[in-house]
Amino acid sequence: MDNFFISKSNGDKELFLPNKLRESLKKSGAINQYINLIMEELTSQIYDGISSKEIYKKAFSLLKKMNRTYASKYSLKKALFDLGPTGFPFERLVSALLKQKGYKTKVGELLFGECVTHEIDVLAEKDQVIYAVECKFHSKPQVKNNVKIPLYINSRFIDIQKQWNKNPKNTSHLKQGWLVTNTKFTKDAINYAKCVGLKLLSWDYPKNNGIGKNIDEFGLYPITALTTLTKSEKKQIIENDIILITELRQSAFVLNKIRISPIRIERILAEAQHLLTK
Repeated sequence: MDNFFISKSNGDKELFLPNKLRESLKKSGAINQYINLIMEELTSQIYDGISSKEIYKKAFSLLKKMNRTYASKYSLKKALFDLGPTGFPFERLVSALLKQKGYKTKVGELLFGECVTHEIDVLAEKDQVIYAVECKFHSKPQVKNNVKIPLYINSRFIDIQKQWNKNPKNTSHLKQGWLVTNTKFTKDAINYAKCVGLKLLSWDYPKNNGIGKNIDEFGLYPITALTTLTKSEKKQIIENDIILITELRQSAFVLNKIRISPIRIERILAEAQHLLTK
């Protein structure tokens, strides 16, 4: 696997680094025995010019045969993309994450601005301080959030902040705007957000505290991470307003509703239980 170049989803090519793949497998919780077996198997399958997507598919397939729980965690990034095509399930996930951090949240709130009315994806409150959270969901990993997005989000925030904080009926203070995405931010987007005080959260930002790590920390895995569900079944469950695995466990009747057999329901719930306890 030395000196092989891989094709990224954005068309760029970069040197394949085996240790980078090892680390991604390790983050899933996979034990060294499994990682070594996967790396050994992939040695004969990786070739110059292979896509990063193909490497992921091969590694995921091998890991799923060894341990479905590790495979679910390894596929978390893809599971977020699978929440689409609309951004609402992602907004629900972000709301749940903020609740775990001690915020009271409302999804899809209409707020008056000084100039126009705005729909805010998630309104979060803690200690009588309000935060306006905008969620930018993308269905493709190669789509980055450039500086135009935080520029737009910040202008909306300023408009509602002016109106909110001058309203004597409001006992809380609208303090800050947030922007959350399932992909990445460009360097300019990050620099602009730092300059104006807009808080950012993406898959890999802030470093070592991105959305993936937060989901792992609080066990807020989306149902799209479950390997025992088909793509069609995941879609039907989401259509029944169940986004998280914790919600599925509490509303398991939906699995009967979409006509999954009792034997498979048992397997699905077992996988959910293992994922939430590891």
